Amino acid sequence: MTLSLHARGAPLAAPEKQIAAVEAVDLSASAHGGDFARALAASGRDALRPGPVEIFQINLGKLCNMTCRHCHVDAGPDRTDEMMDRATAEACLRALDRTGAHTVDLTGGAPELSLQFRYVVDEAAARGKHVIDRCNLTILLVPGLRDLPAWMGERGVEVVCSLPHWRKRGTDAQRGDGTWEKSLEALHLLNEAGYGAGDPRRRLTLVSNPVGAFLPANQHATEREWKEGLAHEHGIAFDRLIFLNNMPISRYLEWLESSGNLASYLELLVASFNPGTIDGLMCKNTLSIGWDGRVYDCDFNQMLDLPARGSSNGGFHVRDLDVSALAAREIVTRRHCFGCTAGAGSSCGGALEQA
Repeated sequence: MTLSLHARGAPLAAPEKQIAAVEAVDLSASAHGGDFARALAASGRDALRPGPVEIFQINLGKLCNMTCRHCHVDAGPDRTDEMMDRATAEACLRALDRTGAHTVDLTGGAPELSLQFRYVVDEAAARGKHVIDRCNLTILLVPGLRDLPAWMGERGVEVVCSLPHWRKRGTDAQRGDGTWEKSLEALHLLNEAGYGAGDPRRRLTLVSNPVGAFLPANQHATEREWKEGLAHEHGIAFDRLIFLNNMPISRYLEWLESSGNLASYLELLVASFNPGTIDGLMCKNTLSIGWDGRVYDCDFNQMLDLPARGSSNGGFHVRDLDVSALAAREIVTRRHCFGCTAGAGSSCGGALEQA
């Protein structure tokens, strides 16, 4: 099994080393000199500003049963210390009540391994929120968690499942040998619980990111192929497919460096900058809360330790969330933000533009 950067003591385990590695690539010959602020300015924006908070994303911790090659969280079985406690979960719920967010998006690690997972799901569902579980599929086979498909279905939880490709080679290459078979078994469990059959209270979404240094294919056209392939060859149904761009962060960044693809991938992201994606960027309608309660503009900024700016223009804890100050802030950007604006764009909800 691949170990996390943290477990190996790798230099890229440090967020500042990741930022420095990306910023050190010479992109002076690329559009806007590879500077995201200049790209925004050329599109008529002096900075990114938030809209109303619609999605309240909570990272319940970095513990995971897998150690995938592309993971931007550097999650893994060794990340046992960075897990949300009950007091922080309660602070998240109090902050949620102060926003107008309609959706609670639970992520990790494997969020299902958190002791707070079922508590937060129940509390959010009781508030009438749409709840999303970002699931790696294989976690549903862990003893003690096999009841989750039915349990989540009873609460109307949308399950957003990572599956790099519906065929074996692409999935195992990114997530480890044997992952594809386990993923199919988990998808059958979800189907048996009523997921994937068009019921809006049992929505099953598959999420894929490329197995390599390139941008995803057309999301809409590929969904048809996946639905036909999984149905005909494996008897599996799902509701929708979304694609994400890989971000030059953490273990995917390590792979880009080791494979000699870092410069060419950054050049691709910069050259593919699409101003039409800016208004739909997830940092404009989503708040990202870390396992320790710190607040970020997005999940990627969280992993790079770039906190959202509060009333004092510095980082802050979710218990101190000030909705007015939040609305007035400037979103923190760096070069990695080209990953969300490249091509059709990318967010936790998939492509931002449909061809």
